[in-house]
Amino acid sequence: QVQLVESGGGLLQAGGSLRLSCVASGNIVSINAIRWFRQAPGKQRDLVATITSGGTTNYAEFVKGRFTISRDNAKNTLYLQMSSLKPEDTAVYYCNADVYVSSRGIRLSEYWGQGTQVTVSS
Repeated sequence: QVQLVESGGGLLQAGGSLRLSCVASGNIVSINAIRWFRQAPGKQRDLVATITSGGTTNYAEFVKGRFTISRDNAKNTLYLQMSSLKPEDTAVYYCNADVYVSSRGIRLSEYWGQGTQVTVSS
């Protein structure tokens, strides 16, 4: 019913910048909180940043001052601007959203994207 598609990942050197996007589509009434998570090989999936429907943001300590989360509600799109990237930022980045969907009424459900790989070389 709802698809989240991430894009923008890639391979780059430490110190570089990258912007990830996540586009939501489907039977969307509105999108509540949206989040970016990341998962490095052999590690747990960690919350990176959150933005509420009102635009309030929160960041994990390990990305504060380097990453910026934003959203374009008109386009149902989430962004993650990453700068001063470090090799330890290497991971698959996932978007996650709480979405009000229209399906036999309106209900709130959680959705995940398929992930986009970010690799930072030293």
